[in-house]
Amino acid sequence: MDYKTKRPNEIQDALCQLHKGEWYSWINSTASKVYANVKLTDKIGVDGVMVNNPVTELPSEATVNAKLKELQDSFDAVNSDVAKARRSAYPSVYEQLDMQYWDKINSTTTWIDAISKVKTENIK
Repeated sequence: MDYKTKRPNEIQDALCQLHKGEWYSWINSTASKVYANVKLTDKIGVDGVMVNNPVTELPSEATVNAKLKELQDSFDAVNSDVAKARRSAYPSVYEQLDMQYWDKINSTTTWIDAISKVKTENIK
């Protein structure tokens, strides 16, 4: 993970998402963190007890790369300029709930108008 942006950018970001626990390690811990350097662990800790690793086969390199791309795409969607602009422009959840309550009581569209304005001003 990029420490500055928090964007997933290494295969261990994907590996950690594919299975729970410390199911993998590195053949050479000082070598680069590349797929060719990944190995399964024999044992993993579960509730303080070492048990056989339930993962019996490494996922393919294509699977790991696809998972990393999925994580990156998800991060990019949430952190796009439009998403950031919308997040800062939306009223707080408290304000939105209050708008919805009063819209229901008064048969108005204050909440829909406020949300539509943000979406219109920050087009994807």
